[in-house]
Amino acid sequence: MTAQDILAKLIAFDTVSHKTNLPLLEWVEEYLSGFGIESHRVYDETGEKANLIATIGPKDAPGIILSGHVDVVPVEGQPWSTDPFEATIIDGKMYGRGSSDMKGFCACVLAAVPQMVKANLATPFHIVFSYDEEVGCIGVRGAIAEIADWPVKPRACIVGEPTMMQVVLGHKSKRSIRVTVRGRTGHSSLAPNYVNAVEYAARLIVMISDMERDFEKNGAVDPLYDVGHTTAHVGMLHGGTQLNIVPDEAIFDFEFRTIREDDADALVEKVLTYARTELEPAMKAVHPEAGFDFETLSGVDGLDTEPEAEITSFAKSLAQRNDHAKVAFGTEGGLFQTMADIPTVVIGPGDIGRAHKADEYIGLDEIKAGSAFIDRLIERCCA
Repeated sequence: MTAQDILAKLIAFDTVSHKTNLPLLEWVEEYLSGFGIESHRVYDETGEKANLIATIGPKDAPGIILSGHVDVVPVEGQPWSTDPFEATIIDGKMYGRGSSDMKGFCACVLAAVPQMVKANLATPFHIVFSYDEEVGCIGVRGAIAEIADWPVKPRACIVGEPTMMQVVLGHKSKRSIRVTVRGRTGHSSLAPNYVNAVEYAARLIVMISDMERDFEKNGAVDPLYDVGHTTAHVGMLHGGTQLNIVPDEAIFDFEFRTIREDDADALVEKVLTYARTELEPAMKAVHPEAGFDFETLSGVDGLDTEPEAEITSFAKSLAQRNDHAKVAFGTEGGLFQTMADIPTVVIGPGDIGRAHKADEYIGLDEIKAGSAFIDRLIERCCA
């Protein structure tokens, strides 16, 4: 099967993150077993989702991880021109959910399996397909924890997110937090006697917004990013029922995306400290049960690989280009680096600009470019 054939198969599996990915993994397992390759799963706590790990080549040599996620984002409410879960080719483009992000790379890897099996590999390949990347790189953590305990540490990891085959060395860390503000309700004519949750949510949001302005004016800058400084953002706010009722609850979500010079966890702690020490005392003076609750929604570790690193020059030689970049979106690459100390880069076919939208597609020529990259990788890993 060609990469194009396999991608059509993968697109047909509806692997939106809140659904099981096991039917897709079963198909991949059967495909791999046809070439005598054993694989195993690392399940989530429900047993409805899993990572898939398979090794091709010698077991006693440091290998290269080829990492991709097989979950996709929802399509509901998007004006698709084609069936998002049926690959459709129009004018040299394959349309379908996940075509660029990132089943295209997974298809290139699987299409190269026969070549890997036949090759006299000195360096093994470790295929790692993960779940729930789109909701915070949740699934791959179980796979990385297992890999970190292997007796032979992998020499490198290639994450195949869509970069138009440009070598990406870094992305920001991210922390996403949900804040629930507990107030005390009553008639608005007596508002000073109660605790307005919306008001205190607004005060904390202003503090977060002030942090964003300070990052922009005074913060460290990494010029390789399109937005070179750390950012703070509030993206959702709900509170209140009607005007003449003092709201007793407000909920908002905020995030930090940090460059290497800033500590995401320390920034979150700064927000929590401000809420606890500056805002809560006045709230509790009116009602002891008033206050703030904080819930971590997701956290992605940043990726920061040096331009002079061996994996950087290796990936550039395979990509046949000398440039490199950093990207705004997160990947599991930072987790491979921080959890298992594995040198990592991100490079893959497709364009992230098409991801998460209606009529997502990947160019057939881009699939070929991804396959050519894997072919050159195999050649370099032979004895």
